[in-house]
Amino acid sequence: MDRQQEFVLRTIEERDVRFVRLWFTDVVGSLKSVALAPAEVEGAFEEGLGFDGSAIEGLARVFESDMLAQPDPSTFQILPWRGETEQTSRMFCDILTPDGEPSAADPRNVLKRTLAKAADMGFTCYTHPEIEFYLLKSQDLVNGVPVPVDEGGYFDHVPGGVAQDFRRTAVTMLESVGISVEFSHHEGGPGQNEIDLRYADALQTADNIMTFRTVIKEVALQQGTYATFMPKPFTDHPGSGMHTHFSLFEGDTNAFYEAGAEFQLSKTARQFIAGILQHAPEFTAVTNQFVNSYKRLWGGGEAPSYLSWGHNNRSALVRVPLYKPGKGQSARIEYRGIDSATNPYLAYAVLLGAGLKGIEEGYDLPAAAEDDVWSLTSAERKAMGHTPLPASLHDAIRAMEDSELVADILGEQVFDHFLRNKRAEWQDYRLQVTPYELKRNLGIL
Repeated sequence: MDRQQEFVLRTIEERDVRFVRLWFTDVVGSLKSVALAPAEVEGAFEEGLGFDGSAIEGLARVFESDMLAQPDPSTFQILPWRGETEQTSRMFCDILTPDGEPSAADPRNVLKRTLAKAADMGFTCYTHPEIEFYLLKSQDLVNGVPVPVDEGGYFDHVPGGVAQDFRRTAVTMLESVGISVEFSHHEGGPGQNEIDLRYADALQTADNIMTFRTVIKEVALQQGTYATFMPKPFTDHPGSGMHTHFSLFEGDTNAFYEAGAEFQLSKTARQFIAGILQHAPEFTAVTNQFVNSYKRLWGGGEAPSYLSWGHNNRSALVRVPLYKPGKGQSARIEYRGIDSATNPYLAYAVLLGAGLKGIEEGYDLPAAAEDDVWSLTSAERKAMGHTPLPASLHDAIRAMEDSELVADILGEQVFDHFLRNKRAEWQDYRLQVTPYELKRNLGIL
């Protein structure tokens, strides 16, 4: 038994923890949980916890349903919203086959495989997400529209405001479970908020995002409100994204930084961006997995709709933040297309995998977008090579179907199940809406 496992067992005993929740996700990113008695934790470390994988979306077929959940002791945390008496804790799990091998269908394992490839190339990947969400008065609709908790806008300070109190409580709770917060503020839409997590390695960030969503939902329930990560809950207000900053390190050196280069951007960084831009249409179904996602991408409100990159240009799909003198170690790129409702394990796997492909193949980066991409005419965008992202989930599925890269990153089982799931979602949507709405909102007819 290693030291982390010993620490977990000792903490459970000393803190009188009564329930240990084992967490993992299905293929679309829904959080799954099973509560373990404290006396069973040591056995779970040694042998894993058996369960029916065929009952979990995309995890296993009926004839190979036996799976094992192996808790990762490094992710152990007490859950503060469960109270101080009869405390509850959680650990994320890796999903294994009965012979102890990592399951090819486990989203966490998909990201681990991609990070292992990066490590083989000499890189460690760090990420920093900016997570947006809406805070509503309740789940109920009024005249078919959600009701936000306030009418505030970007960076608004609302004295005594519900959102301000909410963010303070949420940040305190996040930090109590080991998630460092950089800052928080009111976003552009009424009731819309943003909380930015401090940078961490990509696997820890994905775990943090899953915990973040749970914390936000729990705090909202405690305060009599409702939080939603739906990409576009309002037609007339901005959607909720999860802009994520990426950087690659070689040991202690930031591989994206080159002093004296244009924008202080290294050749590695330029190839990484080129890989993301070239393969973005193929992985958009993963980073933007719902029908509603495309109402955000093509609904205005600073959502990126075209394949472009730029220095400090917030209209571009990939942005290179402004360089600060003496801050070479903070060199990074920001991908602005991801929804805050994505499966973070799969989303980060495909983004990192596409960037690594650009490095491996030595992709050339096109010229940076210097103008507001949204304000250009179609002819101007075409002349500059700013081709559009998929306009609908249907288009994104078709682009993903033909992608050898995404199939290789996700693995056959996840790739095939993800496509089946999204085709079913698209078909269900088509049965519920009129041809006019399809044409109006998605432009596919």
